[in-house]
Amino acid sequence: MKFVMVPGGWQGGWVFDPVAEALQRNGHQVETVTPAGLEPDGPIEPERPPNLDDHIDQVAEIIDRSDETPLALCGHSYAGLVIAGVADRLGDRLDHLVFIDAYVPDDGDSCWSLTSDGFRELFIAGSRTDGRWVAVPDGLDPRARPHPLPSFLQSIRLTGAPRPALTRTYLSGGAWPGSPFLTLTERLRDDPAWQVVEIPVGHNIARRDPQGLAAVLDGLEEN
Repeated sequence: MKFVMVPGGWQGGWVFDPVAEALQRNGHQVETVTPAGLEPDGPIEPERPPNLDDHIDQVAEIIDRSDETPLALCGHSYAGLVIAGVADRLGDRLDHLVFIDAYVPDDGDSCWSLTSDGFRELFIAGSRTDGRWVAVPDGLDPRARPHPLPSFLQSIRLTGAPRPALTRTYLSGGAWPGSPFLTLTERLRDDPAWQVVEIPVGHNIARRDPQGLAAVLDGLEEN
């Protein structure tokens, strides 16, 4: 199987490196994505922060040129909106859609509308310097970079096209303080279209339990 993995806010593809190594040892292919604007050397166009559509376009291009099957698209946190947009456009190219403690949007939702008041306050405070980029919160990896504010604010456009063959898995990090995902997780547990798996280590599952995350992903073909 090939995995395409998209990180959450402020992070690059590097956050999945230990997960990718474990999956590759088991014979899988992995492509990790650093969203536009979060390049290690800084954004290419600081005056034009990318929006959600830009990130969806970026990942859709990767999926469009991937010939491998089966194909699993994985997104953490904010990237739940990104992978939902890609699946709405190219769902017939995908076999698995994996939300890793992530937002699961309906048409018209945004990261801003789906998140908690605490995260909205963080977005506002973090963007006070220039109104374009949200500063890296305390406690993240030194490789983290300011996140483009428009991508947190833009509403997603989804057509709702049915994708009956696409399996959906939600990986919950459990009840960490301030989680905006608890109600969502419980709703998806009761939805027969979803498989819900809990890795109760907090929000940053790839960092805190890469082997556990890799083990769940490695088992997708059996589900």
